[in-house]
Amino acid sequence: MEILYDTSLRPYNTFGIDVRAQALTHVRSHQELLEALDHLCAFDQHIILGSGSNVLFTKDFAGLVLHIALKGMTIVAEDDVFVELEVGAGELWDDVVRYCVEQQWGGIENLSLIPGTMGAAPVQNIGAYGVELKDVIVRVRGVMRQTGEHHTLSGAECAFGYRDSIFKRALSNRFVISSVTLRLRKQPTAQHLHTEYGAIKQTLAELFPETSPTAWTAANVREAVCAIRRSKLPDPKVLGNAGSFFKNPVVPRWILERIQNQVPAVPAFAATNGRTDYVKIPAGWLIEQCGWKGKRVGNAGVHALQALVLVNYGEATGSEVFSLAQDIQRSVEERFGIHLDMEVNIV
Repeated sequence: MEILYDTSLRPYNTFGIDVRAQALTHVRSHQELLEALDHLCAFDQHIILGSGSNVLFTKDFAGLVLHIALKGMTIVAEDDVFVELEVGAGELWDDVVRYCVEQQWGGIENLSLIPGTMGAAPVQNIGAYGVELKDVIVRVRGVMRQTGEHHTLSGAECAFGYRDSIFKRALSNRFVISSVTLRLRKQPTAQHLHTEYGAIKQTLAELFPETSPTAWTAANVREAVCAIRRSKLPDPKVLGNAGSFFKNPVVPRWILERIQNQVPAVPAFAATNGRTDYVKIPAGWLIEQCGWKGKRVGNAGVHALQALVLVNYGEATGSEVFSLAQDIQRSVEERFGIHLDMEVNIV
């Protein structure tokens, strides 16, 4: 295991924030992971990074950065209908989606083009267009940070919620994910696809006008989702960002009714907690209503096509982005009485 000292973290966060780490090591094997954990006591703090797609660095990091680069995709079980695929935590998430779709396996095509690595995906329980990662997770393997003990959690034990999991709560800063096993459907038919959310069905009809909806495939859905996301979201390689910066708030229905008295056309969706007295209101809509969409403050700003995305126009500091995020929170709370929780981790 090699430790690099006084290293720039610009290549390791999709915001492109140029801060420095006291030390950094690339973890490419289970042995290197155990060696890295043995070195934690030599540093005041540490952080686990995949592709850095869900982190905002506001200052230099005085500690050890473990860059997880564990690779590999292996079939561990299958039958006539399903296949279970174990994926290394360092695999890029969209590479996993692309591979699965190429094998004609269904279940995660709606999650196409979400940035990040496999290891980070369960932490956030990533989701998009009516699908959440929890729907396909069989198990998560990893190592306890303090003891190096190997541990396996079933999907149920991961305590998944909306952009939430045990890895953000009871196991926060205690567990390093090394692999995730997904259960995917072989050759799914149209009835197994999720096409009702957002503009997927409309985009499918536009992209495949001669194909009957009953003949749509997982590959078709992936292409539609990619087209939608590319039309709305900036490429982090071109414009630094971490995707959705805020969670969509889940609020009591009476709050929705109060807002409807001001703005009758407020969009709302069923809450994922299953309670009918709660609804989910799009954070992007709330932000746009407060006049932030497309607004630039110094070197940071709100994307012109998607108000949920904060961007780095080139040389923004993490503190600039964070200050902008706080200003947005305050304005939404003042106008609508709703607090927006940040989805991005602030370091």
